Amino acid sequence: MNKDTVTRIAQNLQRVRERIGEAALRVGRDPAAVVLVAVAKTFPAEVILAGYEAGLRHFGENRPEEGAAKIPAVHAALSGPCPTWHMVGHIQSRKADLAVAYFDVVHSVDRLKIAQRLSRFALEAGREIPVLLECNISGEETKFGFAVDRWQEDAAQREAFFADCAVILGLPGLRVEGLMTIAPLTDDPEVVRPVFAGLRALRDALRERFPQASWRELSMGMTDDFEVAVEEGATMVRIGRAIFGPRQE
Repeated sequence: MNKDTVTRIAQNLQRVRERIGEAALRVGRDPAAVVLVAVAKTFPAEVILAGYEAGLRHFGENRPEEGAAKIPAVHAALSGPCPTWHMVGHIQSRKADLAVAYFDVVHSVDRLKIAQRLSRFALEAGREIPVLLECNISGEETKFGFAVDRWQEDAAQREAFFADCAVILGLPGLRVEGLMTIAPLTDDPEVVRPVFAGLRALRDALRERFPQASWRELSMGMTDDFEVAVEEGATMVRIGRAIFGPRQE
């Protein structure tokens, strides 16, 4: 393994963890309550192994098929405990089986149909998968996720989402643990603070409506905005570039 790569990732990781810690302490939160998911999209197994050596234990992938190719290679090279794998990208229906076969947590349940597909494959595999519901809080047409950009003032939109939640909560093989969102890209992280605050408020409303689920997780914040996300209650941040560097296309 390239020691320079391990050193570089370790240095980047330390800086990111320091920033997470500072953001958490600014609002009176325990930094340990925030899980850092290192998103390894486009990076080979060797880089993931370098991240593991640097201390990372949670990795995210955007494409099920990419994870299916890399995860066995990473596990085969490890002598210690296997990391936790997070599916954080959009899942096509025809690839739902890969998400179930290779990932430990799915952040991107963005529609009822994919929840039903994941449930089917989880049952076949004898698994119960922790999942998060991806919510399009910003209302951007290019974003996946349940439409909830007007959930507070639009009763019809809110009840439509809650109706889907009720169905998903009843699906066998899935355990709903919270929400996920992707904020708009911007040079000013403060611009997206309302998006993160809105997801937290929606989570709180779901806790009241559906107390049978924990709703403890808020997966929000990436390289450009994770500090604001932590200040607004993120329990998971999905960071790639700040740890691994620019993507390898």
